[in-house]
Amino acid sequence: MRSTWREKAACRGLGPAVFFPAPSEPATEAYSICRGCPVTAECLAYAFDHRITYGVWGGMSVRRRRALRRYREAS
Repeated sequence: MRSTWREKAACRGLGPAVFFPAPSEPATEAYSICRGCPVTAECLAYAFDHRITYGVWGGMSVRRRRALRRYREAS
């Protein structure tokens, strides 16, 4: 059986609250977890492919993903 990137993710088994903080809360814990994750590229690609507009994915906030998308589309 082939494993998926999600099975290798550092966040596997953690609750979603860490990655979907309230607008007034920092996502420091999520960024810390993502920094040590072996599949951040796959996670970020998933967020882009599915146009996810909330939460921390691939170690990036919504704002950073939006900026990266604009940059990629302009290039």
